[in-house]
Amino acid sequence: MPKASPDDQSTAEAPRAAEASVASKHPLRIVIAGDTFPPDVNGAANFTERLAIGLADRGHDVHIIAPAATRRHGTFREEHGDATLTVHRLNSTRWPLHDWLRFATPWTVQFHSRRILNGFSADVVHIQSHIVIGRGLAKVAHDRGIRTIATNHFMPDNLIEHAPPMPRSLLNRIAKIAWKDAANTYKLVQAITTPTRKAAVFLEEAIGITGVYAISCGIKASDYTPRFDRPTTNDIVFVGRVTAEKNIDVLLKAMTKLDPALNTTLTVVGGGDLLNKLTQTSIDLGLGDRVKFAGYLSDEELRRTLTDGAVFAMPSTAELQSIASLEAMASGLPIVVADAMALPHLVDDGSNGYLFRPGDVDDLAAKLTAVLTKSDDDYLAMRRASLAMIEPHDIDRTLDTFEKLYRGESVAIPVAEAAAAPSAS
Repeated sequence: MPKASPDDQSTAEAPRAAEASVASKHPLRIVIAGDTFPPDVNGAANFTERLAIGLADRGHDVHIIAPAATRRHGTFREEHGDATLTVHRLNSTRWPLHDWLRFATPWTVQFHSRRILNGFSADVVHIQSHIVIGRGLAKVAHDRGIRTIATNHFMPDNLIEHAPPMPRSLLNRIAKIAWKDAANTYKLVQAITTPTRKAAVFLEEAIGITGVYAISCGIKASDYTPRFDRPTTNDIVFVGRVTAEKNIDVLLKAMTKLDPALNTTLTVVGGGDLLNKLTQTSIDLGLGDRVKFAGYLSDEELRRTLTDGAVFAMPSTAELQSIASLEAMASGLPIVVADAMALPHLVDDGSNGYLFRPGDVDDLAAKLTAVLTKSDDDYLAMRRASLAMIEPHDIDRTLDTFEKLYRGESVAIPVAEAAAAPSAS
């Protein structure tokens, strides 16, 4: 047989390459797993649900592995958004120091992971946590040669917040052990992601790795309704878990520093273990008639609250992205957030909002005042700036990127922020 010339080879290989490209775009069989999933209400659970719904809408076969929300465990077909997902709920136990958090029984996770993968020939596994389910599933997937992606939502503050009272030095030691555990799991995967560049740098320093991808959790901005006039009330909105790491007490104290002539109110959306304590704190500070603890709201009620708000405030110092802040921006709200962790990349200071010094009540009050005393033209310009800055966080971009990672394709993630992360030690 005559030997083909280079030109002949490229001509012959072109159809095969095209066929391979088409074949590589077949729907994927995806397992997404984590230690929290709706009905839990938190950033990691919400992201996991949005990711699963988006992938299912694109025609992929998506299975979820998560702790059972009650004692009832097994495999169920569950409605989430406009998608019907297969959810494998593992037997779980409630963490006694938390009002709803449940963990799967650690020593059974690998057994159940093998059973689930035996019945579902997954193309890729995507873990959302290294703590219990992610650790066990990653080991099983690694042993079977299944491509595995990990997204890190973990911060030491998340762990310390729910630990029993103990010396800070011991808590720091526990955090280091947790990071070491994370490193042992993440070395089994083919790619690691986290929501922002700053969070990626933080993770790289914490466990001594490089190459972490920064991929926004993403939101469907079209689900939110901005207004293009100035609200008639000066309602400050906070959305998130009512827990210690969110520093809501700082926001309450800042409320006492605002000029009474502004007639400001505060709406706190969310629930958590500090709800009763902070309700009493607001009364003690003389804010009983100005602060509303709305609890958990339906999606429609939440979006209406954001639409009608005047400014969004996030005093937390442990945000790896802050979906709540993104939702506020998609609603056209100026934002005032702590200059900590990943929050600064959401703010063009003075354009769509302001950063304040973490924990500084006076600075937070000053920045809220700066927004609320803007002229109508300048205030509406801030709202437009928030809408412009939300565009890179569209969920479709997030889905496109994860699909490429799942298929082993190259992914170029632009560096969205230049500031270095704080030390993870």
